[in-house]
Amino acid sequence: MLRLLATTALFSFADSVETYAQTADVSVLSPSAAVNEAPMAFNIPAQPLASALSAFGRQSGLQVTLAAATTRGITSRAVVGTMTPRQALARLLQGTGISYSITSERTAVIGQAAARNDDDDDLPPIEPGTVDADGSTMLDVIDVTGHAIGEGGVAEIVITPQDLQRNNPYDLSGVFRDEPGIKVGSSIPMSQKVYVHGIEETNLNVTIDGSRQNNKIFHHNATTLIDPQLLKAVTVDAGVAPADAGPGALAGTIAYETKDARDFLTEDGVGAFAKYSFNFNGNTSIGNLTTFGMHEGWDILAYFNMGGGDEFRAGNGEKVGGTATDVINGIGKLAYTTVSGNRFAFSYEQINDDAPRPFRANIGFIDGRPPWEPRIRDYELDRKNAVFTYTDVTPTAFWDPKVVLAYSGTDVHVPVFLRPVPPATEPSSYDVSGTTESLNGKAENKWTVPLGTVVTGIDFYDDKAKLNDKFGPATEYATNVGGYAQARLDAWDRARLSFGGRVDQQWFTGTDGSDWSNAGFSGNISGEYELVKDYLTAKAGYSHVWAGIPLAENFIMNPNWDYHTGPETVTADNYTIGLLARYNGFTLEGNVFRTDIYNARVAKYAIGGPGAFGAIIARDVESEGFEIGAGYNWGPGFVRVKYADIDVTIDGKPADSDVGIYLATPVGQVVTLTAAHHFVDWGVTIGGDAEFVFDYDDVAPGNRPYKGYEVFSLFAEYRPTAYSNLSFRIDARNLLDETYSDRATYGQEFGTVTPLYEPGRSIILSATARF
Repeated sequence: MLRLLATTALFSFADSVETYAQTADVSVLSPSAAVNEAPMAFNIPAQPLASALSAFGRQSGLQVTLAAATTRGITSRAVVGTMTPRQALARLLQGTGISYSITSERTAVIGQAAARNDDDDDLPPIEPGTVDADGSTMLDVIDVTGHAIGEGGVAEIVITPQDLQRNNPYDLSGVFRDEPGIKVGSSIPMSQKVYVHGIEETNLNVTIDGSRQNNKIFHHNATTLIDPQLLKAVTVDAGVAPADAGPGALAGTIAYETKDARDFLTEDGVGAFAKYSFNFNGNTSIGNLTTFGMHEGWDILAYFNMGGGDEFRAGNGEKVGGTATDVINGIGKLAYTTVSGNRFAFSYEQINDDAPRPFRANIGFIDGRPPWEPRIRDYELDRKNAVFTYTDVTPTAFWDPKVVLAYSGTDVHVPVFLRPVPPATEPSSYDVSGTTESLNGKAENKWTVPLGTVVTGIDFYDDKAKLNDKFGPATEYATNVGGYAQARLDAWDRARLSFGGRVDQQWFTGTDGSDWSNAGFSGNISGEYELVKDYLTAKAGYSHVWAGIPLAENFIMNPNWDYHTGPETVTADNYTIGLLARYNGFTLEGNVFRTDIYNARVAKYAIGGPGAFGAIIARDVESEGFEIGAGYNWGPGFVRVKYADIDVTIDGKPADSDVGIYLATPVGQVVTLTAAHHFVDWGVTIGGDAEFVFDYDDVAPGNRPYKGYEVFSLFAEYRPTAYSNLSFRIDARNLLDETYSDRATYGQEFGTVTPLYEPGRSIILSATARF
């Protein structure tokens, strides 16, 4: 009965605005207003107007329509920098004499005005259907760009700044909560792993601000620990990924992008943004402060965050051991843009989690373990990321460069307990640590051609995985150099096409010093075609990916491994096909997908018996399924529902979370429901979401079926009209106090495992202030 009431309430509330404007004062806007008025980054070189408008549509998220023959023989002006879509469009069309308007339906309408001189830039735009001074009439509009392929591909998922602000996430599960095809295992940030269509994230190319993350360090820890408060956006290519996304994108990519000063300021000045939150479930406090400034080409940002609290309680009312909060992190960014447009940017980010955790940080408890192992032990996880980037903010059609040089590293320190030797009754212990590092970078240029753009470049990585253990230290190395090209074209009327390829050469060194050299080719193609103009679009894509030999997990590396004839190189094939329909605020979409990974490396510590060649054990992984979604946007609010049905096998058998370590996890059927509404006159936004995960019995023989669960959450936010720099928010998460573990959390199918439970009902109060 309570669940029925909660579901009814969720629909009747029509919760929270779909998009929050990422404006300087972080004001809350309706979805359409947020799209039209929120500042965002644009990078559109001067080029033929048709391709410039196509690029504008991709970067702004707006649909662009224009009058027939409007763009013939016209070259646009360059648009580079952070501004609203309205400002960007005005600048792009400046001096062309072409009018425009942006409607409430997320559409930019471009019309044909009478010829004007470049000196007429300040004249107001002429609306379509009106008559100009010389008697000429605006032509009817026709759609030329529709929903174009973005920098990713047809399988691209973008978590926008507005999504992040609405979700108010405190860990990665909150970042992806609207996406049923992306699951996050574990309830502790330092042991959370992301699964895209059931495939674990180390099989994707994961970056933070363009820096490659090499984090296969300990299977009980997170692979990418990150503070969601830092994030500006997250882009996921689920399966099919472009060649310029980077090497090793077996099952796609995850690109995290952090905020910088230009996300808070559009002109010279200084400011600060502060946020404090208190979670009554665990009495957890999290506070952060962001300061930023811009002056004569310089921009700087400094962010500092600290969190502390007790263990939380699950839905059954019991404390979940080892879930206390003890985190500290920050980021510093400094950039300078010369008068000629050369921009040099440097950032350094670090996060440290240092608290007692379950003995295995992603598991509640395992029955039958040695009695000398404590239930809780100290973990320390420290991740750092440094990135230097060069770009030209005044690009031309043939000069739009980007150079990235980055370093990322993760360290995990944990005590290992030894069996007591009589007469001793207490175990002795010693510290073991693992370190992963990556020095990586790229140099590329974007070429603007009449039909779109072509990116060409080279990239590299130099990765190391090291186990620091006094009884058996070990290290593996991998170095890769790749060259790539990716074209994104408006091929012909109603059609968009993206295709590309890359060639990689990798050198791999094992723990015994043996060396292996391999090379391979990756290719992709994807496209969209409007079956019914403006209303129905078909899309499809395919990629073949070569990823070389991945490094083994640090904590299972063995200096005595025999690599025999050498590990197999890992490859993958990805397929997707789908439809997208839009009509008067309604959307309906669906896609079918499949990912096949061949020779996925699953190294084992063993060197004898069936695992005689523990360094080169490999498996084949398959993920297939479909997703459907529907939504309606009515201006100040929206509602949408999404459904995913995903099956994963390993070597032809149903996946389980143990065999699938660093590979995959069972998923099954998942439904997410999100709704929102913003009361403009009151300055109030209410919203919420629900997740329905169904029972799943397609498990390996001898394993338990997975139990389903339902989770409901609501929130309300108030921004006083007289004090728009302040906001106050309350979240009620897991409203019905469900006792459950996320479907992607380890061990639920094993009778000896108590899985790590998610928090029970959690009331969170937050306050923010802009100075």
